Amino acid sequence: MTLSEIEAARAAGANELVEKTVSKPNTSNKFGSGKVGGTWNDSIMGDPKSFNLLVAEKDSTTASVMAPLVQYLADYDIIERKWKPYLADFEIKIDEENDKLDVLYTLRDDIYWTFYDNAKPRVKITSDDVVFWYNEIQGDEECGSSAYNSHFMPMDDGTSAPITIEKIDERRFVFHFPKIIAEPILSTNTEFGPAFLYRAAKEKGGAAAVKNLFTVATDPREIPSCGPYFLTEYTPGQRLLYKRNPDYWKKDENGESHYYPEEQVVQIIGDQNTAFLLFKQGKLESFIPSPEQLEEVVKNSNNTLNLDGTPIAEKSSEKSGYTVFNADGSMNASFWSFNQNPKNKDEPFYEWFCKKEFRQAMSCLLNRERIIQQAYRGLGEPTYSFFPAANKYYDENIILQYRYSHSHAQRLLAEAGFSKHDDGFLYDEKGRKVEFDLAFSAGTAIFSDIAQIITDECKKEGITVMARPTDFQKLVDQLMGTYDWQTIMIGFGGGSIFPTQGSNVWVSDGNLHLWNPLQKSPATEWEARVDEIYHKAKCIVDYEKAKPYWDEYQKIFLEQCPIVYLIRSRSFFALQNRWDMSNFYYDNLNGAETTYLWLK
Repeated sequence: MTLSEIEAARAAGANELVEKTVSKPNTSNKFGSGKVGGTWNDSIMGDPKSFNLLVAEKDSTTASVMAPLVQYLADYDIIERKWKPYLADFEIKIDEENDKLDVLYTLRDDIYWTFYDNAKPRVKITSDDVVFWYNEIQGDEECGSSAYNSHFMPMDDGTSAPITIEKIDERRFVFHFPKIIAEPILSTNTEFGPAFLYRAAKEKGGAAAVKNLFTVATDPREIPSCGPYFLTEYTPGQRLLYKRNPDYWKKDENGESHYYPEEQVVQIIGDQNTAFLLFKQGKLESFIPSPEQLEEVVKNSNNTLNLDGTPIAEKSSEKSGYTVFNADGSMNASFWSFNQNPKNKDEPFYEWFCKKEFRQAMSCLLNRERIIQQAYRGLGEPTYSFFPAANKYYDENIILQYRYSHSHAQRLLAEAGFSKHDDGFLYDEKGRKVEFDLAFSAGTAIFSDIAQIITDECKKEGITVMARPTDFQKLVDQLMGTYDWQTIMIGFGGGSIFPTQGSNVWVSDGNLHLWNPLQKSPATEWEARVDEIYHKAKCIVDYEKAKPYWDEYQKIFLEQCPIVYLIRSRSFFALQNRWDMSNFYYDNLNGAETTYLWLK
């Protein structure tokens, strides 16, 4: 077969796979009542580092383990595009004359910190929990919270002013903003821990004691919950066990608390292949197949829904097998980034990566179409925009100019002082051969495939790229602690529906401004301009007035290429047929809605 015939065959195969799966996006956010009972079997790739909510800010596994025990103040309804009360109702008060803003929250009157099996008396959640967490945990620099910098706003005179919180009574508290801001609920919406436990720890031993509260050696039943489940057991390297919280405040029309399964068993497994095997054996309730697994998953499915999501009458009671759902391109996109941290200033790669022409050239050597065909079986699309389409400031005309083109890459490299010698390798103006590492999470087959494609395309220009599969936790440590990486391929969860999301990544003093984090002052003119735009635009409520700022914001990142986005892949989700799917939806905005599932 010719290359064009291979691509055509792959495209046809991809379309056939999509046509054999179910499309059921969430268009209403309406859910019927279910039945309590059964076990939800899930998995995670590794052990948590802690059961501490402060530690969870910087460890995704810990965050996922603690998620069933905590709640946010408010919830954003993507369908209706508006904020709704969750743990608390809210009211925004704007003082236009003095350019100030307040957000008044009123907590529900039926929310508690409760212990499994009523081992200890339940404790009512009050304003003290939120005020303590905001001031004494997030607001204490020694605690090292990721939210610390977000407690301050740059003012027009160049100074910085705090966003403060004030307790009104047991249920009410108010955030005072020194300036009007466009998304005050987004800025104040937070999870928080039980003040009566974290305060005691801090009073006894300061920030260090706070971080050491609820280690993995703690009996999980000592940890209170205000969420739908209690964590009751943890066996390192094997599993976590959750039990349903019957006092959970969110209830259906019949007065039953969500979620419906009586327990959740989360197995700790090493890799995606193990998860696939367990799912095929019926030991996991759901599975997200990788591209190389997709054909087998679809081939062996037993869909109980039509392709449009409506039930197949003769299969309404079917409990064997699973159904596969599809969603359009993901909100998230992985990316390739280049370390510009001055800690590495004595390394040759530091000089290379600090040149925007070099970063732009790397974008031109990124063969996204090849990645889509070879790594994703044709099920994806290149990412050329900065904001996803769901962001209201997305503009289809603001797109990356540095696309796959070896000739363009050659021009950019020549402009930056690089040249290819007779030996076929690329050298900089000081005669140093251009070679660097590309780190990515070990055990991720997709990233391994992409790394090989990047290595191959760069080799054509005389650049040596060494693929480095690395333990994920080590990658996190390198990004947030040692800073001793060269280039990295990684993805961050959560698409930017709001332009101000990810401030700790895009603003120069952010702890996840990964190419050069926690800057005391912007290292480059373009980063200074990004900071200026961000802090101006987030205070503009009017869409038309804010848009020019967010347009420029996107254009700067697409011009400077501190990170280079890869692709947005079409996603798939398989769900065991033993679950009633009337309340289940799957789309690229909400992901898989499993909150309201119950056993048939």
